[in-house]
Amino acid sequence: MKIDNKYLPIIIGVTLALGVVLGSALNFRNQNQFFAKNNSKNKLNKLIDFIDNEYVDNVNTDSIVNLTVDNILAKLDPHSVYIPPSEQAEVIESMKGDFVGIGVNFYMYNDSVAIIKPVENGPSAKAGIKPGDRILYVDKTKLYGRKLPNDSLFAKLKGTVGSEIELTVYRKSEGKKIKLKVKRDVIPLKSVDVSMLLNNETGYIKINRFAETTYSEFKSGLLGLKQQGAKSLIIDVRDNGGGYMEEAIAIADELLKDKQLIVFTKNKKGKIDKTFATERGSFENGNVFVLINENSASASEILAGAIQDNDRGTIVGRRSFGKGLVQREMDFDDGSAVRLTIARYYTPTGRSIQKPYSKGNEAYFKESDERFENGELYNKDSIKISDTLKFKTKKGKIVYGGGGIVPDVFVPLEVEHGRESTPYLLQSGIVGHFVFEQLDKNRNAFKGLAFQQFITKMNASDLYFNSFQKYIFQNGLDLKFGKSKSLVKRYLVAEFARQLYGEKYYYEIILKEDAMIKAVFEKK
Repeated sequence: MKIDNKYLPIIIGVTLALGVVLGSALNFRNQNQFFAKNNSKNKLNKLIDFIDNEYVDNVNTDSIVNLTVDNILAKLDPHSVYIPPSEQAEVIESMKGDFVGIGVNFYMYNDSVAIIKPVENGPSAKAGIKPGDRILYVDKTKLYGRKLPNDSLFAKLKGTVGSEIELTVYRKSEGKKIKLKVKRDVIPLKSVDVSMLLNNETGYIKINRFAETTYSEFKSGLLGLKQQGAKSLIIDVRDNGGGYMEEAIAIADELLKDKQLIVFTKNKKGKIDKTFATERGSFENGNVFVLINENSASASEILAGAIQDNDRGTIVGRRSFGKGLVQREMDFDDGSAVRLTIARYYTPTGRSIQKPYSKGNEAYFKESDERFENGELYNKDSIKISDTLKFKTKKGKIVYGGGGIVPDVFVPLEVEHGRESTPYLLQSGIVGHFVFEQLDKNRNAFKGLAFQQFITKMNASDLYFNSFQKYIFQNGLDLKFGKSKSLVKRYLVAEFARQLYGEKYYYEIILKEDAMIKAVFEKK
């Protein structure tokens, strides 16, 4: 896995991509109503037909149409987008919240399908697949040494519920090949990473996106935390680029009292639709904290805005992305789709938190880079907000519009200015790949260790920190971790814990020294 320095900005900015693709997705009830006869529209159709029938060379008019659609949408706003069929299928699956497959987390390591961890209680785990196994064959189809594209690989592993495949597996720890029968089943794609108690009365729920199942996952986690004695709740939507507006509204309803305004939208005709909380809320009392950062967008901002404007809780972190537009989706017969902005949404005090996009899409997304440069991620006073965008909550608290949710409690980045790439790198797939490769060399070194024994072992040495620094250099990244040593070690230990023990243990380690969690407990 060779990584060139030129790709470092991609690693830093990768979490912003969800804010473009995801958003409030509603369906057109009648697509045909939008295609009444119009000379300008007919001109485009006639041109495509003319090229198709008369142009001297063979031309793929589908590609011309796709390019035309992209160009048209680029003239509108940054969140009106065309999604080609290949990407739309992945988006639908992600937002649906499940798929049918064999239930393994894997990555291509030295041209073979290496199992990082089977999904707990999933088909592969039940069949006996273990971390570190290599899948050599699916039935009689060879997978190793072929550099199969991901879509071809996924197609081999996915299928219909109950369908059976035979896997030929190489188990490195035993040095032998094994044949296993696996029945495909529904595999959840969780949008709530974890719900856990941080102490006897403080619950924590991490939401990574707002998909079809997010509210039900959240509600289940919340009820479990209440049963364990939680009286305060931390909702973490850092790096959550958004998703379905309805899911964020439903979660806000659990926290707000009957008839409190959650959000309202306004379309081009001035029609306003207001959404209010109901009396069904299961956590209307007790402290609420919402953690946000510069990559929290869309539905994440709806939730944070509703909590902030209703004086229901405390927003902790850094200014959010600033996406206050609502999209509706129109599907095409070829599997592609267009997401078109059809309204703006406003927080209960009347704020639009959409940041300006009049200078074009490129400048719009580069605004995030400017936050690094102007010092905003280190000092709340560096946040540029116009005085004309001040609003007041019912209790008189000043809140701001015009470019994201400004937190009540500001928490700077955990690294010094100029080293902002470090935390983003640590949350990328690179750490997971490094840890897998280290475990793959000697998985038996951790065999039989209880969790606390594991922690003692990891804290007793800088072995893996030094190895990771070398690994980064070998993969083309000129990034020195000297001053960020404790942060890097924390993420390394957490990733080892995730692959060895499970997701909950990852967060146990990460959150112990998390700056925003510390700010919450100081506030309490």
